[in-house]
Amino acid sequence: MTDKTYNVLFLCTGNSARSILAESILNKEGGGRFKAYSAGSQPNGEVNPHALKELDALGYPSTGFSSKSWDVFAEPGAPEIDFIFTVCDSAAGEACPVWIGHPMTAHWGVEDPAAVVGTEVEIQRAFAQAARFLKNRITAFINLPIASIDRLALEHHVRQIGSLEGASVKSAKAE
Repeated sequence: MTDKTYNVLFLCTGNSARSILAESILNKEGGGRFKAYSAGSQPNGEVNPHALKELDALGYPSTGFSSKSWDVFAEPGAPEIDFIFTVCDSAAGEACPVWIGHPMTAHWGVEDPAAVVGTEVEIQRAFAQAARFLKNRITAFINLPIASIDRLALEHHVRQIGSLEGASVKSAKAE
């Protein structure tokens, strides 16, 4: 077993909901083996309060998050990222910066709970569902034998995770 801590970047367009949920969930569930970050291609500048409320309800950290550009992680001195997962279809289709170290990438698209229009209960349900789908993917990911399988097999597994329950249309077609 390795003592390496793997850096994981979750990308979304606005970096206000799904990528924030994933960052918090992996940082807790990863047990120190993973350090998660999140960013957006066009960050909207604030974290969705429903995302923070959902994290808090599930017992995950819900403070200290910010909506920031993915350019932060392409600058000199940024952490070297080992894995990049896009969690929205828009970010998956955009031209990304050049990442130092050639991280492994996969698309784990989940429908945007922030796009749900409806009652407070319907909005909360959408955020709870997105968090559940992301937690399922993260659980599958952290249980992979990362240090003991070759890169091609690992890449296949991280991409397959994107087609788990709740995959957005683009994710479901990926494999």
